[in-house]
Amino acid sequence: MKIDVLTLFKDMFNNIFSESIIKRAIDNNLVEINIHNIRDYSKDPHKKVDDTPYGGGPGMVLMCQPIFDAVKSLRTSNSKVILLTPSGTLYKQSLALDLSHEEHLIIICGHYEGFDERIKSICDMEISIGDYVLTGGEIPCMVLIDSITRLIDGVIKKESYQNESFTTNLLDYPTYTKPRVYEDLEVPEVLVSGDHEKINKWRYEQQLKLTEKNRPDLLKGDGSCE
Repeated sequence: MKIDVLTLFKDMFNNIFSESIIKRAIDNNLVEINIHNIRDYSKDPHKKVDDTPYGGGPGMVLMCQPIFDAVKSLRTSNSKVILLTPSGTLYKQSLALDLSHEEHLIIICGHYEGFDERIKSICDMEISIGDYVLTGGEIPCMVLIDSITRLIDGVIKKESYQNESFTTNLLDYPTYTKPRVYEDLEVPEVLVSGDHEKINKWRYEQQLKLTEKNRPDLLKGDGSCE
């Protein structure tokens, strides 16, 4: 997979993809990540990329020209262009899995007071990572890349994520490791029983309890796993 990111703040991406799973995916040529400065596509002599909004109002708005030209220069027949915006579709694990099968993603990071509405016309999808507002799209972009890259075939083993939270309509079950007792806190007896049928039953029951406690909306079918 190839991922091109359009941003006004390239330095925010310094080192973020140079560790752990994403670094290994890059080193193994499973994903290519390129960060582009939107200003490089501006035709303004001062590299201006924003202006005041028609009709008045606070802040500055990203202009069409630099982003249109950037997308035109990067887009191919296999590209999917994503605009990060608070008004977009709420991001879910199922969408991350769908996007992990794409060949080329172009992700546009908004900033300032927003962007010219006409920019939506060149996008295939608008995404929001949650019901809150950030200073820009850079951090949401990092969230997308991290969540998508780990699901690309060959990056991690499928069994590592098949039972994770949000893969189904249940949160993940609790896990334990050595020592068996730590500060009077014991590992549940069933996990050291060696009875895998009982262990699987216990884990499923724990998933139900945890989901009902923390995310009952998932059990109703209106949560993040759909």
